[in-house]
Amino acid sequence: MNMELGFYTFGDIHPDPNTGIGITPGQAIRDVLERTRLAEEVGLDYVGIGEHHREDYSISSPSTVISAALAQTERIHVGSAVTVLSTEDPVRVYQQFSTMDQFSNGRVELLAGRGSFIESYPLFGAELGDYDALYDEKIQLLLALDSGEPVTWSGKFRAPLEDVVVLPRPADIPGRGAHLNIAVATGGNSRSSVRAGMLGLPVNYAIIGGEPAQFAPLAQLYRQAHEQAGHPAEKRTVTVSAMGFVAEENARDFWFPYWYESMRVISAERGFPAPSRMSFEQTAGPRGAYFVGNPDEVAAKIVHVHEAIGNDRLILQMDLSGVPQKESLKAIELLGTEVKPRIERALAK
Repeated sequence: MNMELGFYTFGDIHPDPNTGIGITPGQAIRDVLERTRLAEEVGLDYVGIGEHHREDYSISSPSTVISAALAQTERIHVGSAVTVLSTEDPVRVYQQFSTMDQFSNGRVELLAGRGSFIESYPLFGAELGDYDALYDEKIQLLLALDSGEPVTWSGKFRAPLEDVVVLPRPADIPGRGAHLNIAVATGGNSRSSVRAGMLGLPVNYAIIGGEPAQFAPLAQLYRQAHEQAGHPAEKRTVTVSAMGFVAEENARDFWFPYWYESMRVISAERGFPAPSRMSFEQTAGPRGAYFVGNPDEVAAKIVHVHEAIGNDRLILQMDLSGVPQKESLKAIELLGTEVKPRIERALAK
């Protein structure tokens, strides 16, 4: 069995918790592009570029950064992590991603989600009370556009369409056809798992706490819905998105201040319990959701999660709170040259 490996980022620009020094959004984006080039060089499979509309993140227009990353690479897939489809126009999103799909020869991926932050809703004039209805309507329209057939459509949240074919069409790739790589993002909701399966799309589970093995029933629910809806098995894929960091030694001690800063800000905003070293160590332990350690430790944990969930891809957010570029690049290098070969050997057995 094969399992793809990669990383994702939001282009964090928090001040470094050790020095208090921050970097500009421009430098953060240039760093992301350098990391993507390295990821391809060391054999990783995927880079996800996320979306936020806050002062502590540099990427508010992920398609712009994805386009630059694709233009500087030849093999690796690059996608959104996520596109907040609820506050986007599916027609414009489809044009952007189809354009990138054409010039990258099918390497772009569109991960459609509702977003774990809500700052895009007032920014783009969407009502939080329509949280579910917005996504349901827009994912259906997105898939109608992807069908390649002329679309006549009307809904609640945008102007109607009459006999429209959105151009350009995606690249015509053998085995895929002229269709985008579209997947559904979820934080672990059973309804979202069933929706992804019924729609015939790949699913991405964001596992940011607890035990990853607890997501196994959701993945099974997804696969059952996908099969029962009659969709082809090759589209029945599961990705796990998680937090982690790889270093040759002292990975937890190094990464903890960066993790703590991100968790401290989010916890204060949402009224969650304050983070602590104890909660960090528990979640970074053998059964927890964080993949932090040396290559042997991280590889073993990834294999353990794969055995429980059967995921086809795992991607790690490793640059929380602006981990310096030197250490970020080293973590990516280790992920490709040390962790991935260990996983491949384990799965080959």
